[in-house]
Amino acid sequence: MKIIVINYRYFISGGPERYMFNAIELLQSKGHTVIPFSVKHNLNHKSEYEKYFMSPIGKGDEVYFCDYKCSEPKNFLKILGRMIYSFEAKRKLAKLIKAEKPDIIYCLQFQNKISCSIVDVANKYKIPFVQRISDYNQICPNRFLYNSKKNMICEKCVKGTLWNSVMYKCYGSFLMSFVKMLSVWFQKFCGIREKINAFCFTNQFAMQKYIEAGYRKEKCFLLPTFFNQNLIEKNLNISYEPYALYIGRLDRDKGMETLLKAFVLNKKPLRIIGFSSERNYEMELRNMLKNKKHNIVFLGEMKFIQMQKILAKCLFTIIPSEWYENLPNTLLESYALKKCVIATKIGSLKYAVKDGETGLLFEHRNEYDLAKKVDYLFEKANEAVQMGETAWQEVKDVYGAESHYEKLMKIFNIL
Repeated sequence: MKIIVINYRYFISGGPERYMFNAIELLQSKGHTVIPFSVKHNLNHKSEYEKYFMSPIGKGDEVYFCDYKCSEPKNFLKILGRMIYSFEAKRKLAKLIKAEKPDIIYCLQFQNKISCSIVDVANKYKIPFVQRISDYNQICPNRFLYNSKKNMICEKCVKGTLWNSVMYKCYGSFLMSFVKMLSVWFQKFCGIREKINAFCFTNQFAMQKYIEAGYRKEKCFLLPTFFNQNLIEKNLNISYEPYALYIGRLDRDKGMETLLKAFVLNKKPLRIIGFSSERNYEMELRNMLKNKKHNIVFLGEMKFIQMQKILAKCLFTIIPSEWYENLPNTLLESYALKKCVIATKIGSLKYAVKDGETGLLFEHRNEYDLAKKVDYLFEKANEAVQMGETAWQEVKDVYGAESHYEKLMKIFNIL
């Protein structure tokens, strides 16, 4: 089978891209031809198909929205087109389809940097289009179902009007919030969700939210992320040293303030791997710790090959997210290295972490409950080890590559 895989980044900046490269490797190992379609960027992996890639919005160095100079008219107009409808995307994907004649398109993320115009191209050439959903972008203009100004979960746009996102300036400024709202509305108005043949969801919780927002149930399929065991260094020694570990973005929606408050309360050792996509927010976090006694160390951003050595030695990991996470890779990586996870009792996490079996759950935004669960695992390290073993079995049985491949092929073959 010849498969076009679409994503607006062709380099790793987070979980969706890690999944993309894992999926490409898996599909190629099964004899399929995988053809990427993306946006040109200085960090991109090399590809013989990059001549078909779209031009960068800025200089080709920017990663997150805050990196773009939206005040520059040229950039703003390009962003506007990519958020609503890009004729460049339409033209270049059409060239790729004509040249390669694919059997199917598997799309990860097109919002904001490619646009929904690619769905119309697929329809024109009668190529089945499957989209993997890894956030709430198509039912919530800020993609998190989270009000960052009020630091709280928000579902106002799921069944209500999208104008809520403009009223609350959910995408930063009033203007950008309006543009983003227009993008989501435009897709709904043009029937993009009807033109897409199938939607794959990483978890049952997110799938249910999309169905609540009007997505047809028969088009929705559960396809959990899988863990690529080949990423683990051979002969990596698993041990359980007395420190907890956080891996991920250092942003508000990730529950960083709750995390730091909990470890200031109990003074237990915590290591943090990651970076912030919010300008100056990491400095705010560091300032929170000034003049306070704690045992918290920021280790910065790391590639997986580096971080796995630290992950292999920790007692457990923590996912303190305050938004409805979509089965984060950190959870699977922890399970794969026999580490149990303490996670927030919301969204997909309350299903992915089996309380008392593969980890512990704590109440949303409750640093006291988190500190209590952390204390428990430090005091009963043997239980942390046992839950880690159970988590390892879970990642093999539920989140294995073979199981993922079989489910994905089943979806592809019914279209």
